[in-house]
Amino acid sequence: MRRLITVGSVKGAPGVSTAVLALAAVWPDGADGGVRPVVVEADVSGGDLAVRFGCPHTPGLLDVATSARQERPGSLLGAATALPFGVRVVAAPAGGRACAEAVRVVAGAGRHVLLGDDEDRGTVLLDVGRIGEAAAGLVEVAESVVLVSRGGADALAHAYAHLSEDGVRAERYVLAVVGPCPYAAGEIIATLGVGRVVFLPWDPKAADVLTGRARSGLRTSGWRALRLLAAAGDAARQLSGTGEVAVKGLSGDLAGLGAVPSPGGRLQPVAELAAKESAS
Repeated sequence: MRRLITVGSVKGAPGVSTAVLALAAVWPDGADGGVRPVVVEADVSGGDLAVRFGCPHTPGLLDVATSARQERPGSLLGAATALPFGVRVVAAPAGGRACAEAVRVVAGAGRHVLLGDDEDRGTVLLDVGRIGEAAAGLVEVAESVVLVSRGGADALAHAYAHLSEDGVRAERYVLAVVGPCPYAAGEIIATLGVGRVVFLPWDPKAADVLTGRARSGLRTSGWRALRLLAAAGDAARQLSGTGEVAVKGLSGDLAGLGAVPSPGGRLQPVAELAAKESAS
């Protein structure tokens, strides 16, 4: 049976699709018995991949939703298309009721299509865009949830509000912080309660490739060494179980350094922590 990982956000457009494609592009070769991951565009306002890369949305998410109602739905891979950089995707049509209904069906009766049979191996990365009611079923069934957020206090406050909702198990979440962030991983873990934090840097060159704006970068063998891809590779190794996982309880280890706020305290920027350490 396949592993399902849901990737989404709760506010704004922090780059969920870019993060998903980056994870898939650098997924460890030794994971899942060598089976490459599949990205499923399960976003109610989806359709970006087909437009960006000129790939067909049929076969795609609509076909997965249609087959989900059948007794023998067939393989998810039959609806996948390869992007120029080798990532397999199941694309959605551009927005509209059909796309929203397809996501609803896949999140409900279509889970068995995503998971496959007992002998099926591999990882399905579900790009749900904004986490909401339509994607609730995909969040529930996922082994892990990657919450993509910007690193400012305002964005992290929205992440905190979501993680504090009833029924949300924050420890299942990996917080992927995109761009600059003045906070240390330990204090984010302690304050938000997430299982892990990864940082994905701004990287226009990699982003241009992953959003279909540039193809020239693919001609160089080292494009996967770009900063965003390198950081995504670390996250992919953790998610796939082939790399070191952050130890829970890190907040306790850092408490003596003042890196973790007291209960009800505020997040402290890294600059303030450094000033404290030099003063002591």
